[in-house]
Amino acid sequence: MNDYPPIADHGIVGDLQTVALIAADGTVDWWCTPRFDSPSVFASLLDSDRGGYCRLHADVSKEATVRQLYLPDTAVLITRFMAPGGVGEVLDFMPPDPSPSPSATHRLVRVARVVRGSMPFELLCRPRFDYGRAPHDLTRLDDGSMLFRGPGTDLHLQTTAPIELHPDGTDVSARFTLHAGERAAVVLTSETGEPGELSGRPGGAIPTAEAVLTEFEACTGFWTDWLRSSRYRGRWHEMVTRSAITLKLLTYAPTGAPIAAATMGLPEQIGGERNWDYRYTWVRDASLSVRAMTDLGFTAEANAFRRWLRERLDAGGTASGEPLQIMYRVDGEPHLTEETLDHLEGYRRSAPVRAGNAAADQIQLDIYGEAAYALAQAEDIGTVRGWHAFTRVIDWLVDHWDRPDEGIWETRGGRQNFTYSRLMTWVAFDRAITLATAHSRPGDVARWQATRDTVFRQIVDSGWSEKRSAFVQHYDTEVLDASLLLMPKVGFLTPTDPDWLTTLDAMDSELVSDSLVYRYDPAASPDGLRGSEGTFNLCSFLYVEALARAGRLHQARYAFDKMLTYANHVGLFAEEIGPSGEQLGNFPQAFTHLALIDAALALDEELDRAERRPR
Repeated sequence: MNDYPPIADHGIVGDLQTVALIAADGTVDWWCTPRFDSPSVFASLLDSDRGGYCRLHADVSKEATVRQLYLPDTAVLITRFMAPGGVGEVLDFMPPDPSPSPSATHRLVRVARVVRGSMPFELLCRPRFDYGRAPHDLTRLDDGSMLFRGPGTDLHLQTTAPIELHPDGTDVSARFTLHAGERAAVVLTSETGEPGELSGRPGGAIPTAEAVLTEFEACTGFWTDWLRSSRYRGRWHEMVTRSAITLKLLTYAPTGAPIAAATMGLPEQIGGERNWDYRYTWVRDASLSVRAMTDLGFTAEANAFRRWLRERLDAGGTASGEPLQIMYRVDGEPHLTEETLDHLEGYRRSAPVRAGNAAADQIQLDIYGEAAYALAQAEDIGTVRGWHAFTRVIDWLVDHWDRPDEGIWETRGGRQNFTYSRLMTWVAFDRAITLATAHSRPGDVARWQATRDTVFRQIVDSGWSEKRSAFVQHYDTEVLDASLLLMPKVGFLTPTDPDWLTTLDAMDSELVSDSLVYRYDPAASPDGLRGSEGTFNLCSFLYVEALARAGRLHQARYAFDKMLTYANHVGLFAEEIGPSGEQLGNFPQAFTHLALIDAALALDEELDRAERRPR
């Protein structure tokens, strides 16, 4: 197997409860099952030797050209191999499972076919259970299929003719040739549960070509039907649609909770230590995604997350005494104990590899503003009891907003009075006042108003630097912070306010590099971690939106179109862009794709408005 393809050299398929990453050479090198945050079955993305993978590819010479694309408006991935002897493809998909109940069984379907000439294929399946820590047994069943048995997880490998599976110790391989018009299927079915409860045949009967075709048509039908809810008719249909599908793939259907990214441990700097587990639901990220999905017309997804969020508010607080934790597992479980997987070398030897996330225990006061921001966009603000839980949090925030915290970027260098955190507490009070007034709900509105105005004055007095003519990262620094690009979006000031325009100019001169935007300067504002990082894709798209709303349309459109060139070959983004234009960090990143949607919507709106103006 090749040693670590580029982070973004992948497509993603999923069934709305789990996802698999498939490299451009046909290798499944990341799959956790039965949930996004479960231990991995394939994780060669983090260790090419110990992680495990399933490779299905055309066994052709180096003269072959390989291309990867999505079937339009679907989550069906096609890897195409073009060689002197013919053209072959591998289609990958997972049958969607939008059920409100978690499933213990998940299917990854891989279909090899030849459209011209003939082509030899090779299959090699090397699962490594529990992040490569657990051994497994391999059994050939009477029907010729293979069963890998790990601790609490079975993986059933089934194929259609003409594939014959050959056990190689604890792995399975096969070689076969297809001619034009022929196809063969490889079906991987995982089943998870207590060892005594596992069926031993999670995949059921050997699949037929007709059954696989039926599953394929049902999968494509699901995605095209789902996209009919989209209201987007703007200039960047393909990229916005791909971003919407990606956000849907990263949302856990049984609860409606979106995760931040599909992976863990992918570095923000090759060889560095900024390697985190993003397979959880951040209140911040998910709340901001509600706006993007709502604006596109996907109200069911937005409402499902709001229900999940209200359940967290109803739960009555955390062990630390805070009403909300910054992140949770997709089922709402708050315990995300961080461990280091020392047996994995990490992506291109970027150690440590961490599972779990210790930042869950941090204090980040901005989450209350993002939560209120999400709830305020709903036509239905919930039950009376839900409103009571919400006002209880706002009343608590009245007494606890004025504290240093770790901030939006989850720094590990000590708490500060971050301007963005104060900004979002202002949002929390402002939206609570709006909701209480608009829906005639009870609340201590006078006290909320007084606190909101106090926060406003503090930000203007302490978060502003006369020297920089800009709002700054926290009250004891002159450092800029791109999180403040959200200031006009949340209504703290107008997009053309003079103080905002000088802040935007300051960011332009210090944080922007050829339209790419850094979060902040770690050298000027130490964050407690070694090394550096790339530009942050979320911030680059926030920058586009801020430029558009400020009326700088030529600059905004240029920055947006340039940013789109950094997408990978199938339109996906990781967290950051490195110094050579490579994508870094966990992949694909929901934050990036929701910000892309917001930037496209804002730019479309402002361009349309400009075109309607008389010359």
